[in-house]
Amino acid sequence: MSNISELVNGLFDNNNGAAYECLKALIIASEEDDGVYRFFDTFADMMDSQNSYIRTRGMLLISANAKWDTDCKIDEIIDKYLCHILDDKPVTARQCIKALPNIAKHKPELVGDIRDALNNASLQRYGDSMRPLVFGDVKAALKRIDGSVSEGSGSA
Repeated sequence: MSNISELVNGLFDNNNGAAYECLKALIIASEEDDGVYRFFDTFADMMDSQNSYIRTRGMLLISANAKWDTDCKIDEIIDKYLCHILDDKPVTARQCIKALPNIAKHKPELVGDIRDALNNASLQRYGDSMRPLVFGDVKAALKRIDGSVSEGSGSA
C-alpha cells in the first residue's frame, strides 16, 4: 500500500513526465484490484485544482476506479465531474469525455445524467481548431455508452 501512496503523491509532482508515470501505474493497478480506490476522495479533490494536468489525472483515476465504487462516491460527485465536459482547457475536456464511457459501463444508474450532459454541452466556447475534436469525442463517447448499455441489456 505504501507504493500506492507514493504514486498518489507523485501525481502532484512538478515534473509532469514523472506525474504521468505515476498516473499510468495507478491506472494499471486500478485494473487489478481496489487498492487505489481508497484514494478516491483525493482524486475528487483534484478536479478542483487550478492545474489542468492535475484535474485530468483526478478524472482519469475516478473513471479507472468506477468498477470498485461500491460506496457510490461517483454518484455523489458526478455533477462536478460532468462540469469538466466544458473545462476551460479543451484538452482536459477531451480527457473527461473519453473517460465517461467507462463510468457509464460500471455505473449504469448514471447513464442518463452522463448522456444528458454530453448531449447538452455547448461546445461554442472552444475555438475553431478544437471544437470539431471535442465534438468528435462527444459523439464517440455517446456511441460507446449506447453500445455498452445495449450489451448489458441483452435478452436471454
